[in-house]
Amino acid sequence: MRHLIVIALGASLLSPGAALAHRAGGPPPEGIGIPSLTHGQMAVIARHRGEILRLTARHYPPDDTLRRLTNFAEIQSATCLWGLVPGTVTDESSPFNLCAHAYLTATRDSLLRVRALRPEDAVVERLVYAIEGEMMAEGAALSLCAYSGAAFSTAEVIRPDWVAVLGHWPSLAAFAVAGAVVAGGGWAMRRPAGRVAGRST
Repeated sequence: MRHLIVIALGASLLSPGAALAHRAGGPPPEGIGIPSLTHGQMAVIARHRGEILRLTARHYPPDDTLRRLTNFAEIQSATCLWGLVPGTVTDESSPFNLCAHAYLTATRDSLLRVRALRPEDAVVERLVYAIEGEMMAEGAALSLCAYSGAAFSTAEVIRPDWVAVLGHWPSLAAFAVAGAVVAGGGWAMRRPAGRVAGRST
């Protein structure tokens, strides 16, 4: 229920607009380039996203590239409503799938940046090997989708395809339920309080 409310409030804060189209053969805008991630790989990264962000948050001394990657990942995640809309990560047809690719590729690259900065860190290596092992076991590199070849850049935030929400029933149902919950809560708060039974006068 809390997730549904967050979805509804998040949608109201983000300006509507179609997701930016994949750049067919064109160079990404200026910024740190982020290579593609397959559909299967992004599901594995999503499972470990919390661990990766905790590692990057503890890194010292500060590194500008790491800061830009993690900032982009956080901004992109919020733009994508934190992956709370059903099918965001798993459903290629979801209006949120492209923006999920963007924040999960940035998360993956944040981990690789920490690994490059701390090559002897056993904690980082264990996490990298665990993720690589899961990807191999699940054949994640072979699980592709329409966005598996998309490259991203920290200079370009990818927004959900809000128009396509109307044609994607899991997303539409989630927003409908979330809107009903928020509307019901607002009605309950505006309803005048009744008299307390048995109150003495």
